[in-house]
Amino acid sequence: MSLTTAEHPFAEFIKILGKGKKGARDLTQDEAYRAMSMILAGQVQPIQLGAFLMLVRIKEETREELAGFVQATRDSIDCSARLPGADLDWSSYAGKRRHLPWFLLSTLLLAENGIRVFMHGAGGHTEGRLYTETALQALGITPAQSIAEAEQQLASQHFSYLSLQHICPALFDMINLRPVMGLRSPVHTLVRLLNPFNATHSIQGIFHPSYRQVHQNAALILGQPHMAVLKGEGGETERNPDVECLVQSVHNGELQDEIWPALFSRRHMKAEQLDPQLLPAIWKGEQEDEFAEATIIATAAIALHLLGKASSQTEAHQLAAAFWHKRNRARFN
Repeated sequence: MSLTTAEHPFAEFIKILGKGKKGARDLTQDEAYRAMSMILAGQVQPIQLGAFLMLVRIKEETREELAGFVQATRDSIDCSARLPGADLDWSSYAGKRRHLPWFLLSTLLLAENGIRVFMHGAGGHTEGRLYTETALQALGITPAQSIAEAEQQLASQHFSYLSLQHICPALFDMINLRPVMGLRSPVHTLVRLLNPFNATHSIQGIFHPSYRQVHQNAALILGQPHMAVLKGEGGETERNPDVECLVQSVHNGELQDEIWPALFSRRHMKAEQLDPQLLPAIWKGEQEDEFAEATIIATAAIALHLLGKASSQTEAHQLAAAFWHKRNRARFN
């Protein structure tokens, strides 16, 4: 039996990225699209996948590469399975380790006021973090187990969380390579931009500030009508009220940058431990927490501004505060 010397089709992309300091270059959007299409179709070997992900990780993704990766992923999702009815796409992949995921109460506040929020994420890939799926249990909210169930939840309660596992299993498997590789990969970036069911508005949180502009420009390339990205607390889509927050957005083909000021002159101390049971307790008014309430309102305000529900930061904050003070505290009884 003779050994073949024919080069594997996917080797083209590894060579582009790995030819060394002088020979390597970024992928074009089309090359990124073709590479991710082959990966999602199972047409690459495991060693090639590992090499590819880490080569992109070392140099960091460009906006064209991200756009190609995202479009390939969207095209791999069954078009008949597009989820209608979502007003706002909200990605949740980082997990929290310093503060509770107060942004969940922000999304539920929006949902209670008629805004349909579709959240997608994946948990467990980084040790020591509290992920959204676990936190939702404390709120008595059951994640959807299928696209059809997500559609039903959006219609009935205006909020649904669906794991990436049910949207794109191949990407879910790749994001869970984090403990194997010891590093995050481009998958952690592209899933935030995925907006798998084409909501007109999308909001994302990142941890490393340099990625904010890359997300913004990738969304522009992808033709996302309205999108906002911020350096979120812990990397989640959550505004930290203790610090100034730069929100970079896209609105109908135009890039916008807007600074939201800090709400406190001094930073709050982080909790000694994360107790998810505080989430329903704060919602129901059983406990008070200045930082939590400010985070919830401030995060909801950015979303309301993105959605066009308010014409200014002040108006958005006032509207979010009004929502908070008239919330249905019996929701989790």
